[in-house]
Parts: sequence; structure tokens; C-alpha cells
Amino acid sequence: MISSLNGEVTHVALNSAVVEVSGFGMLIQATPQTLSGLHIGRRALVHTSMVVREDSMTLFGFASPAEREVFEVLLSVAGIGPRLALAVLAVHGPEEVRVAVSDGDAKAFTRVPGIGPKSAQRILLELAGKLAPTGEATTTLPAAAEPAWKDQVLQALVGLGWSEKDAGKALEATAAAEPELAATGHVGDILKSVLRDLGRGATVGGR
Repeated sequence: MISSLNGEVTHVALNSAVVEVSGFGMLIQATPQTLSGLHIGRRALVHTSMVVREDSMTLFGFASPAEREVFEVLLSVAGIGPRLALAVLAVHGPEEVRVAVSDGDAKAFTRVPGIGPKSAQRILLELAGKLAPTGEATTTLPAAAEPAWKDQVLQALVGLGWSEKDAGKALEATAAAEPELAATGHVGDILKSVLRDLGRGATVGGR
């Protein structure tokens, strides 16, 4: 089983990247946060989890062992596949997931696209006792820390291939159009919204 990759990053896309190891290009699926730390032409260490199905073998990449652990525990929940587990980690950091489970916070999971109230309750029920907070700082940023979340979103967009100028314009346009979202300071949600706007070509001339 492949538990990590350490090599040169040769490609970064919206939800995947390629890391070359000993002449082999290894394709990984990952969250925008993880991908934002990967830069083409640079070496990177990525922690991985391989999901094997009858017709496929997919490698998922994570910035830390803690993120990978939460991903693998999420897969134990009935109805939660690897794509949905990755979506959870695209919205919440690993410690945030642990805290949500510990606090019985179903609303935290309903903020993930594809998870409704019933599914959120099932997650809480099945993960009770399996994920406890570790005491590490969460990645949720308060609205008062606006400059910090803006910088994180901007860095993520640049890491995904947009120029700093275009990324900055897209970020400002999204923040102006969705002030309530911007006020939350939630990096994952804001990043998703900016990526949707960029995909529609609303702020970068149809890119």
C-alpha cells in the first residue's frame, strides 16, 4: 500500500495533481487546501491513502497524516465514499471534523455539498467515539481575521494555476457579491465560491 509520495510536482489541477516518483507520474486526488501547497517544479511530500474498487485504484493525497486519518475514518460511515469524504475535508480541517463529531454538530456536516440532515446525523452516530479532538488549532478563522483568510484563499488560487492578479480580482468580486459568506471567514467555503466564479469566467475574461 502506498502511504506517501515524495517527488517533484509535475501537474496541478482543480482537484488533482501529479507527483513524479522514480520516473513514475503518480496521480492523486486532493482538496484545494492540499493542492494549494503543491507547486509545479518543486518537490513535495504528500501523505496518501489508496482506495481500491473492482474497476479502479485511486490515490488520495493529504497535507498531513492527521488529514489522512480523518479521511479514512470517514470512509467507515455507511454511504460515505471517498469523494464525499474528501469534500468534507475540503470544507473542514481534520481537527474541525473531530470537534464537530465530539460536539454533535450536525450543521457542520450539512455545510458540505451532498450531505443533508439525515446523512449528517448518521455521520455523528457512526463516528461517536471514533474521532475525538486532539487539541490542535482548527483552521476556522473568525471574521475579524479577514486579512488572514484572504491571504490563504489567494495562495490557494495561485497554487491552482491562476495569476496573483486574476486570483485577487476573483476574490474581491466574490467577496463583494457574497458579503455574508465573506463575513464568515471560512476559507473552504470562500475558496469553493471563488472557484465556481472562475469556472464561469465571471472575473478573468472567460478563463
